[in-house]
Amino acid sequence: MNRLPHLTYDEMEADQQALHDEILSGPRTRIAGPMHAWFLNPEYGSLVQKVGAFCRYGTSLPPRLSELAIIIVARHWNANVEWFAHSKIALENGVAQSTVDSIENNQRPGFEHADEALIYDLTKSILETKGLSDELFQKATDEMGNKTLLELTAIVGYYCNVAIQLNVFDIAEPEGRILKSVD
Repeated sequence: MNRLPHLTYDEMEADQQALHDEILSGPRTRIAGPMHAWFLNPEYGSLVQKVGAFCRYGTSLPPRLSELAIIIVARHWNANVEWFAHSKIALENGVAQSTVDSIENNQRPGFEHADEALIYDLTKSILETKGLSDELFQKATDEMGNKTLLELTAIVGYYCNVAIQLNVFDIAEPEGRILKSVD
């Protein structure tokens, strides 16, 4: 059940139309997922969409690694819309099908690339322990640097925010595919 209407442009108030236009003036090509909730508060929507555009398109992480982090977050939260969209994007950017399948099944993938294993370990630690051990932090800073680690935390935080909004407002996934609940 979708708890929010998907407003048409003509149904929107002026501030909602301004947000709609702002979202589509950047790299995004359509209004989807959590953006429907953002119309409830266009001021918030304007701020969060800028953060989202940065997290999706502006970090130093290659799309293969940022999309990997995003699907780990989506799976953690059982956020179906986020999973549906970003698992496809992850595959398009070189994440192996076996990796996507393992994450969907709550299993650690057998990674072919060390950088993917690091992103997995970092993201899982952030989600499950609310931080990083000294050893994992040192490995991250040695291999990717503090700036990229900061950007990874931004990606994880932003997509947790998106997942929560998708789940609270029960924003529908286009093909009705549902992730199994995490035990």
